[in-house]
Amino acid sequence: MTSSNRIPNFEIRAATNADVPVILSFIKKLADYERLSHEVVATEEFLDETLFGSPRTAEVAIGCFEQKPVGFVLFFHNYSTFLGRSGIYIEDLFVDEDFRRRGFGDALLRHVATLAKARRCGRLEWSVLDWNQPAINFYQKLGAVPMSEWTVFRVTGEALKRLADG
Repeated sequence: MTSSNRIPNFEIRAATNADVPVILSFIKKLADYERLSHEVVATEEFLDETLFGSPRTAEVAIGCFEQKPVGFVLFFHNYSTFLGRSGIYIEDLFVDEDFRRRGFGDALLRHVATLAKARRCGRLEWSVLDWNQPAINFYQKLGAVPMSEWTVFRVTGEALKRLADG
């Protein structure tokens, strides 16, 4: 475990496959908060395969307060051709509602920033829903800058199949 020296009784550790039920629980809680529960199709089996199989497609760190999981961050490497370096993209950062405003989310984000620095990454990025003003304020206080000139595009489901099949 990595101790978070800023917060007593709070530790951040790398997730293991034994944490898959906890990770899925956090994903579902995040989706509920984001009003996107209907989009969650992840299962424990999918998570175990993609997070802990070979190849691993993402990493997860679990934040524990008094040894109880209270939050998580899921992230993976991307690449900037302009910088000529890899970066880290945070897919999800979530802290249980009862444990917010205690610095746990800040500690989880700083944990990934520390990994990015150690791995010589050129940047750390994530997305936030435009209506989530508490998160936007939180990120801006940490020095994050919105990339308002960029628009995210996504292809999923049948559209992905059509694109792949040409």
